[in-house]
Amino acid sequence: MNLSEINIREKKFHNILESSESSRFEKVFYKALFNLRKYFIEYLKKNISEKEVLNFGCGTGVMSQDLYQFKPKKTLGIDISEEAIKRAISSSKKLNMEIEFKVDNCEKTNLPSESFDLIYGVSILHHLDLKKSIKEINRILRKGGSIIFVEPLGTNPIINFYRFLTPKSRSMDEHPLMLKDLDLVKEHFKHTKIKYFGFLTVIFYLFYKNPEKSFFFNILSKLDNFIFKFKYFRFLAWSIIIIAEK
Repeated sequence: MNLSEINIREKKFHNILESSESSRFEKVFYKALFNLRKYFIEYLKKNISEKEVLNFGCGTGVMSQDLYQFKPKKTLGIDISEEAIKRAISSSKKLNMEIEFKVDNCEKTNLPSESFDLIYGVSILHHLDLKKSIKEINRILRKGGSIIFVEPLGTNPIINFYRFLTPKSRSMDEHPLMLKDLDLVKEHFKHTKIKYFGFLTVIFYLFYKNPEKSFFFNILSKLDNFIFKFKYFRFLAWSIIIIAEK
């Protein structure tokens, strides 16, 4: 597996991260993206059955395991971190799930061309050379296949200030996507759709506890949806979902 200096740093960072028993503090904010996760899961629930699927940058395999109930024909998860893959294999065996996991470089995999019907990932592309990874995804996706990725945006100044204050919470080379980065996806895929999430739900996250049951969160989410209809306000979003076809 050929690795660049950045790949090696990312590998080291995530091996250390996955070896730790402590949880990242940033997880307290994830409830603000409850509607994003719901949309992501619902999309895959409708599209994953009987498909050959790749979890691109699978980490410890949690998402692959969550989606196993929707009966994909085959699931493979790849990640650059040996520690993450060890945990993914171990937990899947304990759960008696037939999911395959491999250590691989998402920028240049050892996978054959046009071998998957659907490729998905969560917070992986912003750790990679975007041009290389998008080209690689296109190579290994079958014609007519689809992709769906969840990624953070690097355009909200308030969120960027928090990132500036907490550099140790992330790897030194990660780069939350800019709106212009989305043009790369559009160059390689057709029917590209971008969904924006997390502005008011982030700002007011202290004012609700369980987003699934919170009327206030529901209102904030609807207001975010309205705001993001206007392209000039999309820079305020924390995260996006990218959906496209080959």
